[in-house]
Amino acid sequence: MQAKYISYQETGSFSKLVLDYINNKEQLKAFYSYRPDMAGLASAMEHRNFLGNRTTLVEVLEDQYQHLHPNKSVTKNIELLGLDNTFTVTTGHQLNLFTGPLYFIYKIVTTINLAIELQIAHPDKNFVPIYWMATEDHDFDEINHVSVDEKNISWIQQTNGATGRLSTKTVAAAVTAYKGYLGISRNGKRIAKLVEQAYLQHDNLADATRFLVNSLFEKYGLVIVNADDARLKKQFANIIAEDIIHHNSARNIETSSQNLEDLGYKTQVNGRDINFFYLNDNLRERLIFEQGKYRVNHTDISFTEAELLAEIESHPERFSPNVVMRPMYQEVILPNIAYIGGGAEVAYWMQLKANFDYYKVDFPVLLLRNSALVIDKRSAENLYKLGFSLEDIFLPVEELKNIWVKRNTTAQLSLADETRAINSIFDQIKLNAYKIDKTLSVSTDTAKQRTNHLLANLEKKLFRAEKRKHEMALLQIDNVKKRLFPNGTLQERILNIAPMYVNYGEDFLSSCIENFEPLGGDFTVLLP
Repeated sequence: MQAKYISYQETGSFSKLVLDYINNKEQLKAFYSYRPDMAGLASAMEHRNFLGNRTTLVEVLEDQYQHLHPNKSVTKNIELLGLDNTFTVTTGHQLNLFTGPLYFIYKIVTTINLAIELQIAHPDKNFVPIYWMATEDHDFDEINHVSVDEKNISWIQQTNGATGRLSTKTVAAAVTAYKGYLGISRNGKRIAKLVEQAYLQHDNLADATRFLVNSLFEKYGLVIVNADDARLKKQFANIIAEDIIHHNSARNIETSSQNLEDLGYKTQVNGRDINFFYLNDNLRERLIFEQGKYRVNHTDISFTEAELLAEIESHPERFSPNVVMRPMYQEVILPNIAYIGGGAEVAYWMQLKANFDYYKVDFPVLLLRNSALVIDKRSAENLYKLGFSLEDIFLPVEELKNIWVKRNTTAQLSLADETRAINSIFDQIKLNAYKIDKTLSVSTDTAKQRTNHLLANLEKKLFRAEKRKHEMALLQIDNVKKRLFPNGTLQERILNIAPMYVNYGEDFLSSCIENFEPLGGDFTVLLP
């Protein structure tokens, strides 16, 4: 595939905060530690004070991979994590069914590519790309469906526990429906086999996701972490206890959120007094403090302060961080220097900087993941025939239609010259009227406004009439926009990897690896 790059600003799809961060606006500097560039990454490495235990990290990963038989690239990267000169580049994501939307793939590719670039720039150090599985998340409704060929495939299951622990016994119907879309082509058969092996030969969603993602990315040395582990949680236990008892994160995040809102930015997450869940078997429920006790919401489980501290000491794995404390857990147990996230993630990480400072945990470089639009051959040909550039496709559909009509009509559709001429006449009438009676100038202005309104409406009617003469071309514009922007939003937020893999096979992933520029700061357009 060939790549073309356009600015994020031109896409009209990214928030003010993200654009200001990319453009290095001064007012945001208090909310992060280092710039997302090579100099910032070098500083992050130089000042990294890793609080975790490398030996434990390697042991946990080796246990998690023992039934997977990873290739040499993955095995070597796990071993390298035991060395003091090894750093990680991390992205995290939920365990979406069949990998979910394309941006999940793009996050991982960005992570891999940044690790490669850092390895080239710093050959005396090691850099390991990490996918952090959000195995403790319990919002199954967010991950139990996938969009393929304008159809929704869903996994029907009831659960209130951590999704990583969810049994895959009931997923067979969703696998069958997904395979039906993939078809019998060589590429379709390959990914269908991977999906079958992942979801029908593994007992839980965490292991199924690890198998599938490893199958797609192991050649690049991607290491997949499941942090739902007592040995890893033990390293975070002191912070768990202090934060639950003293509500430090609640105060710190509230202050940062208010500061961001005062600057005109929209905040993404809201902290609570206690930012941890209680996790056990099929249960993940909020911890709340009521009537002098720590209670597990919607259950009869409760603790005194002493009992709570004893429970954290004995079973740290039962305490699960929510969205505002998970990033800190990650940075405690991984020797991480950069986090790759989407626009919303970059925004909410900025709400967390003050809390990291409070607990003296290093804050990583925040990097916006690469975004991409794959323009299929048919759509590209249609665009060119219609006289549009690739960048034009990001314009609203009505604006595209108006541009096309103006370019392809022989009639005069604009009444701007006529409007100016009439306004000039009204100005002269107003002057004459004023000489006769000063109050008549108001009546003249009213007549002028009414006439301008009539002319504007007439111009719209002329445009609509002309559009009707070009019905086929305008229908083509509609169709191209719908193909490339399903549901009116970026392709990567809706489409699954399935159509890309069926159409392009391994070339799709290798093209992303080849063309994504983690530090480039631009949106990628891919053309087969």
